[in-house]
Amino acid sequence: MADSPFIHDVPAARALDAWRSAREAGGCPARLPAVRVPLADAAGRVTAGPVWALRSSPPFDAAGMDGIAVRAADTLGASETTPVQLKPDAYDVVDTGDPMPDGRDAVVMREHVHYCDGRAELRAAVPPYQHVRSIGEDVSTSELLLPAGHRLRAVDLAAAAAAGATDVLVRRRPVVAVLPTGDEVRPIGATTGPGEILDTNSLMLATQAREAGCDAHCLPIEPDDPVGLAKAAGAAVADCDLLIIVAGSSAGRDDYTARIVAQLGTLAVHGVAVRPGHPVVLGVVAGTPVLGAPGYPVSAALTFDIFAEPLLAELAGAVPRHRPRAPARLARKLASPLGMDDWVRVRLGVVRGAMVATPLPRGAGVLTSLVRADGLLMVPAGLEGHHPGDEVQVELLRGLDEISHTIVAIGSHDLVLDLAASALRADDPRITLASSNVGSLGGLVALRDGLCHLAGSHLLDPATGEYTLPYLDRILGGQDVCVVRLVHRDQGLMVAPGNPLGLAGIEDLARAGVRYVNRQRGAGTRMLLDLELRQRGISPDAVAGYAREESTHLAVAAAIAAGRGDAGLGIMAAARAFGVDFLPVTREPYDLVVATADLQSPRLAPLWALLRSDRFQAAVTELGGYDTTEMGRRIR
Repeated sequence: MADSPFIHDVPAARALDAWRSAREAGGCPARLPAVRVPLADAAGRVTAGPVWALRSSPPFDAAGMDGIAVRAADTLGASETTPVQLKPDAYDVVDTGDPMPDGRDAVVMREHVHYCDGRAELRAAVPPYQHVRSIGEDVSTSELLLPAGHRLRAVDLAAAAAAGATDVLVRRRPVVAVLPTGDEVRPIGATTGPGEILDTNSLMLATQAREAGCDAHCLPIEPDDPVGLAKAAGAAVADCDLLIIVAGSSAGRDDYTARIVAQLGTLAVHGVAVRPGHPVVLGVVAGTPVLGAPGYPVSAALTFDIFAEPLLAELAGAVPRHRPRAPARLARKLASPLGMDDWVRVRLGVVRGAMVATPLPRGAGVLTSLVRADGLLMVPAGLEGHHPGDEVQVELLRGLDEISHTIVAIGSHDLVLDLAASALRADDPRITLASSNVGSLGGLVALRDGLCHLAGSHLLDPATGEYTLPYLDRILGGQDVCVVRLVHRDQGLMVAPGNPLGLAGIEDLARAGVRYVNRQRGAGTRMLLDLELRQRGISPDAVAGYAREESTHLAVAAAIAAGRGDAGLGIMAAARAFGVDFLPVTREPYDLVVATADLQSPRLAPLWALLRSDRFQAAVTELGGYDTTEMGRRIR
């Protein structure tokens, strides 16, 4: 290997080509062997050869309706005023699917037949072959039914059975082995200590493989020992078509994957121009492709989509699966590094007739961003990002119908919105409340630009002492909006359990040794802090940690609970969630701002009904620090 920890930052397309060349040179099979399986076991498999019809379907001329079989010529001249009456020997009663009797070439629907003294009276003529399914109408003997390389669906299996097949030749399912590595990794269900993590990546990657039509299994966790890892990898490749080694692909002290692949076989690529997922390893060992996936879950999942999915499709001789794409407007600014394809998870909703994409947290370890994502946005390597309102192309992870029922909320973070999202989904699985935390100012700007249905706000105007209302004309420029009260909530300082530093209030944030955890610019909580500091004559520069920003109350509480900060302004519910102490500072209103035209829309109706629910208000009260007396009341 070269001395450099990464061979190249290879573009994804070139990395796939390099891996394919290495597989060809390393003796990897281009296709998996063919096997014959019963139709009942063939769903999702890929045909290894053409499927020909062994018989016609239907195998005879058949009645297509319940009624009577007739000779069309015998019905000529029939009308409402001159009905034709057929004697019993001139027609036959048939049911749908019955063979057509000899000499009959048409079927009259039962409801169009009138009987009189055993005769069938017809009041309309019928053409030849009306309501008759001709032999081979669906498929004829020896006709090509399905081509090779076709992934079998339920309808394909039914058609094959109708054409006389009982089994079908398909590619063997690819076998994927997942090898987790790391001294700190523990099996799912194990009790973890400091610095230890659960092996969620193996579960995720093996499930992705099964969803792609593979047989997948997870191997025991291997510690960070190059000798043991090499032995485990060497043994694993003998029994699989793709080996995925989890973690150890970067340039850290205990990252051995690239070295082991080079030692045992051919290292084709180490490092791709993709974010997240940069430290990817692609190689071949003993005729088996090997993929070294990064240890961060978002990177690992994306690595499977970009590299494993196309390989597995090639082995099966199938077209790689492609997600549908749709245009969307970007809800907020998105910066992206030059030189890398940047894959961003987004939430989607339809606002004013156009789809809107709101980027989710970007960290490669933020597994919940995968859970919440409705789509994927790829910013090409040559772009530095996008501006709010830019039109982008998004790969859809959910159907358009689901997305159309999404309520898009952008603005200040509050736990009540999370609780509402859960309650709405429980009441109606079609409804999603997708809230993105960009601060109160950012929410009002998004509402102004038609990028959300609701803006959560608790902006305090220092001049008047009012919340939110003074900002509407300034930011929304006279747009017709209304304001719905969500809650009153307690804001205060969250401090370590027992308040070991003896903090009493805002004035103590300037004390030496106190580490503050702040909210982002534009957040109502940040503006509240600035006002409280200004009223006490305290400069922000005197607060250690003022520049350290988190985007939610929960993130601030988590930092304090973990000992990474001593104090942070936030809501009581967040403090209770993390078991930290709470020093009240103020009680403030938190409101939802909505365009008046949308107030009575069917999309928002379930939310307003929920806010009026005693059950929901009781659940909010249980969170702590909330007053629901005015919940759902329109205040403007």
